[in-house]
Amino acid sequence: MSNSTIIEQKKQLVQEIADKFRASQSTLLVDYRGLDVAEVTELRKQLRDAGVEFKVYKNTMTKRAIEDAELTELNDILVGPTAIAFSNEDVVAPAKIINSFAKEHDALEIKGGVIEGQVAELDQIKELADLPNYEGMVSMLLSVLQAPVRNFAYATKAIADQKEEQGA
Repeated sequence: MSNSTIIEQKKQLVQEIADKFRASQSTLLVDYRGLDVAEVTELRKQLRDAGVEFKVYKNTMTKRAIEDAELTELNDILVGPTAIAFSNEDVVAPAKIINSFAKEHDALEIKGGVIEGQVAELDQIKELADLPNYEGMVSMLLSVLQAPVRNFAYATKAIADQKEEQGA
C-alpha cells in the first residue's frame, strides 16, 4: 500500500469521526481500560440496543477530527485508551447507560462529552444521565397537560351538582 493511499485512508477516517461528532445529539468519551472483554461486550450491547454507536479510534485520529468539528476543548481528555459513544437520536441514552454501567463497574470512567454540539462538563453529563428517558418525559408532560383538564372536569361537575341542588 502506498503512502498516499494510507494518508487518504486516514483523511477519510478523520472525516468520518468529525461527521459523527457533528451528527450526534450527544457523544460521550470514556476510559474503559479496566473492563474485561465480557464487560465491554455487555456495555456495547446495552448501547447498541439504545441505538448508540460505541467505537474506539486512535487518539491522533480523534484529535484531528475534533479540530475539524471545532470541539478542541476535548483535546485535554484524549489521553490513554478512549472509546466514544455516539447517539444520533436520543440525547439522554449514552449518559444514562454509561453512567449506570459505571456505577456497577468502577473501571469505566466518563472523561467528557458533547451535548447537542456543545462540549459538556462531567456534572452536565451526570445531570443528563439523571433525566428521564423519552418515554419518561412524555409521561411527565402528559400528566402536566392532564392536570388542568382534570381540574376543569371537577369544576364543571361541581357547578352542575350545585345547579341540580338549586333546581331540586
